[in-house]
Amino acid sequence: MTFSFPLLISLSSLPTPIAPIPLLSPPLLKTLANSLNPSPIPLRSSLSSHRRRRFPIAMASSDVRSSSAYLTTELITEADFEKLLYPDSRISICGFGSLLSERSARSTFPELKNFRIARLNGFRRVFAHVAPIFFERGIAKPETKEISSLSVEPCEGESLIVTVFEIQKSDIPAFLERELEFRFLALLPETLDGTPFDNLAVLCARYSDEEFFRIRCKGDRDVYFQLYGRYSIDKIWRDDIFPCRAYLRH
Repeated sequence: MTFSFPLLISLSSLPTPIAPIPLLSPPLLKTLANSLNPSPIPLRSSLSSHRRRRFPIAMASSDVRSSSAYLTTELITEADFEKLLYPDSRISICGFGSLLSERSARSTFPELKNFRIARLNGFRRVFAHVAPIFFERGIAKPETKEISSLSVEPCEGESLIVTVFEIQKSDIPAFLERELEFRFLALLPETLDGTPFDNLAVLCARYSDEEFFRIRCKGDRDVYFQLYGRYSIDKIWRDDIFPCRAYLRH
């Protein structure tokens, strides 16, 4: 199930943001950090296979602009993120959901810069992701399946409004922790008038349960239990759930 939101939105009028997930314990963080160094997998594109192309993460911005705006590259290791850093050691992030609010974004990244609106082509919004923070805060309603937060997934011909902002290199671990169960993609957003950005930005997209358990949890059931299992969540990504009502108003 997908939902469309009005393009005209007053970010300052949004309600109090949902705070980020509490910091994880050092042992768990170490396990998760190690999970960012699996064997590389082929680059992905949101286009159909007959139009699929590849480009290196470190491609110059002029070369990126000459290729399709749909092309994406999956970020696997921390080194992949570092290749996207600007000369001043900042990196661009694409925000959706609660990150449409600058106040919410600053709850995790207080020193963010250049917060602005952008358009992302080749993706759509989808509520298909169980969020443990809703259970932790008592706002999930499993009896009505109102347990989902927002994610995005590739969809040719679709587009959505996002925010783009820059965070410091030192904020990357907090970003990875906040968005742990997502797939990290580097892609090129554009302005509302269709002008491609000069630099790639990182987007959190739909992942899969198999990859999350194998790569992020290293196949460790104890790690999965600490993150999801203790809330009786045995499946993260699913198509039979609805938005958490309190979250949806954001």
